[in-house]
Amino acid sequence: MTGITELNRFSDRQATLKGWVYNKRSGKAHIFIVLRDGSGLCQCIVGKDDVSDDVWLAAESLTQESSVELTGMVKADERSLGGYELHVTGIYIHQITSEYPITPKDHGVEFLMENRHLWLRSQRQWAIMRVRNEIIFAIHRFFQDRGFIQMDAPIFTGNAAEGTTTLFETAYFDEKAYLTQSGQLYGEAMAMAHGKIYTFGPTFRAEKSKTRRHLTEFWMIEPEMAFYDLEMNMNLAEQMLSYIVAEVLQKRKAELEIIGRDTTLLEQVSSPFPRISYTEAIDILTSDKTREMLEKMEGDRQAEKTALDEELKALNSEFGQAKKGRKFQIEGRTREIRARIEEIEEDFRNIPVWKKSALEKKWGDDFGGSDETILTMQFDKPLMVYGYPTAIKAFYMKRDPQNDEVAMGVDVLAPEGYGEIIGGGQREDNINLLLERIKEHDLPEEAFKWYLDLRKFGSVPHSGFGLGLERTVAWICGLKHVRETIPFPRMLGRLYP
Repeated sequence: MTGITELNRFSDRQATLKGWVYNKRSGKAHIFIVLRDGSGLCQCIVGKDDVSDDVWLAAESLTQESSVELTGMVKADERSLGGYELHVTGIYIHQITSEYPITPKDHGVEFLMENRHLWLRSQRQWAIMRVRNEIIFAIHRFFQDRGFIQMDAPIFTGNAAEGTTTLFETAYFDEKAYLTQSGQLYGEAMAMAHGKIYTFGPTFRAEKSKTRRHLTEFWMIEPEMAFYDLEMNMNLAEQMLSYIVAEVLQKRKAELEIIGRDTTLLEQVSSPFPRISYTEAIDILTSDKTREMLEKMEGDRQAEKTALDEELKALNSEFGQAKKGRKFQIEGRTREIRARIEEIEEDFRNIPVWKKSALEKKWGDDFGGSDETILTMQFDKPLMVYGYPTAIKAFYMKRDPQNDEVAMGVDVLAPEGYGEIIGGGQREDNINLLLERIKEHDLPEEAFKWYLDLRKFGSVPHSGFGLGLERTVAWICGLKHVRETIPFPRMLGRLYP
């Protein structure tokens, strides 16, 4: 058996490909089968004069997603997928598929999500998962090459890292337990044993949110480092993101092209990143520049919609007289226009809300998704915002020695409106101050006894952060919703399949 990605080793030799029929086009003398085997796509040509009647009839019977083995001669052809094609001499059919539900026609999102187990086979979803895989292994390479070790935090916890309001509660025999919302607290304990560690696992948030940035189950990468201050922590996060993007651009260019990702801004992701304080971010949000930017955006969207409406009208007029090939082009362009008009209309609904939120923002307010979007629209690289008010940050965040109202934390906001992908900071290492914070947040002291021990026995300055994998995948792939970033997304109202 030969994999499609290995065909370059079999040029002018016989090979057998095992996979599924992605597409088929039939003619009088030839049948063209696009086969997928999980590693890629290959055009396989069946010539009527080159095969037996049985092979020709077998090729005619194939349907979308039928499972087959195709044997033939590998030929180099620059015009073909991957630069090689298979001239078929033999066919073995495992199964003929009937009424495969996902066809080349347009399907609504709900239909595709109900059939997520099959939607994963489409070329776009295949490419997204390959990019996700590359990001995961880039993260491992980054940390492993820098002396970190991977360790695992428990999924069942008896305490909350950031309060219990967004936790899934479950019965743990005779005790109350929660599905973890972060491995950080355990990561701190492991860092005190090994110096530099990272955890990589699933986390759960019970927020009743339906935004395009939220999942109830997602994956977090959380490094923790002993003897790291906030500045060192920020430098590490910056280096990690730069490394991940560079790896994906180098190794997954073909997949990004399939997705249709414009990589112009990704190619600019390198150190240093812009860094601003929370106070500076407030000044930007409430500035005349932001107001003018949003008003210009509204005007630009209106002009674009007018032009698209005119183009759509012209295409509709042309369709009735067009030939078959042109009709196919018109239908494709019409779908693109309608999708873009939907996006513009969503912007029309959002821009007034964004403007109000930004211009009325006061020091001490937390940032919403729209605020993060506005901030990142004014920078072409990931933006690091540090020095948030302590009142809106977690109990374990160390306070600035120069200003008790400011936490020594940082959020990294991805450009192009993707918002927060990293949150972290320096941890409070003083046991008395940490105990005060636990009481202030009305958390059960007994549940954190082990955590307080870390400040009791050999406490040191230490820092860490958490990277949301799915939001990172969405940004790098240029996706509008995180539901496409994970094989089987769990969202509010989505537990199937």
